[in-house]
Amino acid sequence: MTDTPPPGRPVRVLLAEDQGMMRGALALLLGMEADIEVVAQVPAGDEIVGAVLAHRPDVALLDIELPGLSGLDAAAELRERAPGCRVLILTTFGRPGYLRRAMEAGAAGFLVKDGPVEELAGAVRRVLAGETVVDPVLAAAALSAGPSPLTARECDVLRASADGATVADVAAALHLSESTVRNYLSAAIGKTATRNRTEALREARRQGWV
Repeated sequence: MTDTPPPGRPVRVLLAEDQGMMRGALALLLGMEADIEVVAQVPAGDEIVGAVLAHRPDVALLDIELPGLSGLDAAAELRERAPGCRVLILTTFGRPGYLRRAMEAGAAGFLVKDGPVEELAGAVRRVLAGETVVDPVLAAAALSAGPSPLTARECDVLRASADGATVADVAAALHLSESTVRNYLSAAIGKTATRNRTEALREARRQGWV
């Protein structure tokens, strides 16, 4: 847990959001809070860790679906490289699988973007104080949904098969044999109860498993 800022110093926040208008609006709204200061804004996931190390925010407010690196992957990296920075995930996609993955990555909170800004500002303060803040409806859904049935390698293969990639393309990208890729894809299709890899990827994304 990061140290509480000394009296008189505002909570330092980093924002990671790829949509410029949303990023600007969040920065403006949070900046209106007397005890919160947005010290850095980044549009891509692969810029998060460097910006955190440079600006030393108390709280990193991360979207999930970002160019370069997902907010979930960045959260896991921050846990290792900047353990004093608390991570709060803020996303459009309130999926149970995303919540589970966020908690596994070390995030201290998970909120969806349609909540009021007062709730977001309060969540920033609460995670800094050491609390875990999770949207209650999403938390209940995550508990009922259970863990992802997919292995990490099956998720890798599904992701790599997006955008029309062939089995050969996936095999080359992941340094696997084509038969191994087919086996992983077959397993993923079975576990998602779908008919093909396109449907399997769609269902896995809908559930927040990948």
